[in-house]
Amino acid sequence: MQTAIVIIYTLALTVIFLYSLAQLNLLLNYLKAKKKKDDAPVFDFSKAEEIPFVTIQLPLYNELYVVERLLENISKLDYPKDKLEIQVLDDSTDESLQTTRNTIEALQAAGIPIQHITRSNRKGFKAGALKEGLAIAKGEFIAIFDSDFVPNSDWLQKTVPYFKDEKIGVVQTRWAHLNRDYSLLTKIQAFALDFHFVLEQVGRNFGHHFINFNGTAGIWRKTCILDAGNWQGDTLTEDLDLSYRAQLKKWDFKYLEDVETPAELPVAISAARSQQFRWNKGAAENFQKLYGKLLKDPTVSFKTKFHSFFHLLNSSMFLLVLLVAVLSVPILYIKNNNPAYSWYFNVIAGFAISTVIFFGCYWVTYKRIHGGGIKNFFKYIGMFFTFFSVAMGFSVHNSLAVLEGHFGKKSEFIRTPKFNISSLSNQWKSNIYLKKCLSKNMILESLLFLYFGFAIYSAFLVNDFGLILFHLMLFAGFGFVAFKSIFSRI
Repeated sequence: MQTAIVIIYTLALTVIFLYSLAQLNLLLNYLKAKKKKDDAPVFDFSKAEEIPFVTIQLPLYNELYVVERLLENISKLDYPKDKLEIQVLDDSTDESLQTTRNTIEALQAAGIPIQHITRSNRKGFKAGALKEGLAIAKGEFIAIFDSDFVPNSDWLQKTVPYFKDEKIGVVQTRWAHLNRDYSLLTKIQAFALDFHFVLEQVGRNFGHHFINFNGTAGIWRKTCILDAGNWQGDTLTEDLDLSYRAQLKKWDFKYLEDVETPAELPVAISAARSQQFRWNKGAAENFQKLYGKLLKDPTVSFKTKFHSFFHLLNSSMFLLVLLVAVLSVPILYIKNNNPAYSWYFNVIAGFAISTVIFFGCYWVTYKRIHGGGIKNFFKYIGMFFTFFSVAMGFSVHNSLAVLEGHFGKKSEFIRTPKFNISSLSNQWKSNIYLKKCLSKNMILESLLFLYFGFAIYSAFLVNDFGLILFHLMLFAGFGFVAFKSIFSRI
């Protein structure tokens, strides 16, 4: 039994270390990218003949609190009205349907080229709605925004020109956060998303590795979508799926770090959990669906295959972290009961370099968003350890999502409740889309909170404090997630 624990623990640490090396390589790519001038060809919008027709798709499903803000915002985008159409792809089944209808009628009366498209069923969920809208779209390019996004008026002016290069299939922009500082939960989510949208996306794009359209705040070439096999609803992350299929078809993606698209972060932990579940399960589903094809493609470089492996298995790191966390307690006792193997434990202590790598990578991202300096560095240290504590607290929830994805268990596309927090303040607690129920995950998270409390006690029991910081972070993380989840549901 001890041998099995040690082997699994070591393998998990090894894969996490390899993942950290992939992130380190992306960091180096990012730093190189910042030194390179972007000389990509662009359309000249001073010439009317170079302004292409664009379709904007707005997929909706029961968005009572944000739909008016979305439609009003999109109607103000600066683009010739004779070369623009807006499709509101509305699968709503509640009172928001009438709100949407009324708002669209008012915009149509004001001369906005907008149409309301509804369906009798939710076949394919978001992917199905996008696919049906695409079939009747007039635009050569298809911009997509989720309901909680509020792009700046010059968004199309900054993105569409890059399609001058006929190899470009997608232009993706960086998400910004309307309510970053609303709570600790929103700060943690922003911290994680900033890392993806700054270091990962830029690093992969600069290295000519596969990146992903993020489901919103980006724009597709219509022929790219069709060439790649169109939208498919067999995974929970249809955006990642289509992105990889398009790049396997040799389409290039363009990522614009300097173009921000503001959006709202979930303020309720239940909303964050549903979003995390969908993203993590969907990534695992796409690994099962696509990585074999990518691996067999002789035209894809080894380095891109390496990065794609960890890109598609990004969510699976939660499972490995959970294994390391749970096994670290018996490891503590094994270490102290087997002094002859002290050399082994000295060796695996070297895996702490992974944490150092992550610390450096996240600091570069944090500095990009918040600026450098001693004051911000100390703020960053607190945020780094807080983020990793809470991320580990989500590891049970996210690991179960990953396992479902890998083993092919299908589930419904669960939308993330939106709040329009800027106008509702704390009234989000009465949001009609929030569900009040306890789950088995929350009970397990509570038990792990106690388990890591025992781990801290064990450090004093065996007089070995090598893992106490790790166990303190796990204790705090599972405590935060468990109590926040339980008390928001009762």
